[in-house]
Amino acid sequence: MPGVRLMLVAPVLLVVVACGSGGGGGGGATAPPTDPSPSVPGPPPVATPPVDPTPVGGVVPQGFDTTPARVTTVDGEVCDLCVWVADDNARRGRGLMGVTDLGGLDGMAFVYDEPRTTSFTMRNTLLPLTIVFYGPDGRYLDAFDMEPCEAEPCPPYPTPEGFTVAVEVLQGEHAGLAMVQGSVLELLTGDCETPPSH
Repeated sequence: MPGVRLMLVAPVLLVVVACGSGGGGGGGATAPPTDPSPSVPGPPPVATPPVDPTPVGGVVPQGFDTTPARVTTVDGEVCDLCVWVADDNARRGRGLMGVTDLGGLDGMAFVYDEPRTTSFTMRNTLLPLTIVFYGPDGRYLDAFDMEPCEAEPCPPYPTPEGFTVAVEVLQGEHAGLAMVQGSVLELLTGDCETPPSH
């Protein structure tokens, strides 16, 4: 039966790898791994204290809410995320400045009430990022990499026209989070620790 076990585990691994985040940790790869081996009695589990997801010395975003989000690709792949939310001028202006760790989340969503065209800057931003833009209908518009800026003047990064959500993730991780051309982003209600609702 080893061949059957491999056939059952391979699709699970494919989904986890396709939606996993190397640095965020809050993405769709949250299901416990499947253990195809038979149960063998062993010692009872030992309770361990919870682990703080913030490494010693890491600076995580402060003063932001979080929300679950769902990205669906054109071929139906679904990736559930958890993101920080910057939904007012003060939070959008601060963004990920000074942050060295996303605190186990997948990124930060900059949310606007109306479609807009503007520019982003990496002033005082320490992490190299990829920014992904979505329109009012949730459809992917564009994505590009942005580099940290250590000295003024910091270059502006012009945005595509008519976006309503821009999601910043660690540079290069957007594809692993299904944030690719043709994808659709949906910001959900609830918190990231319970199943998202529409």
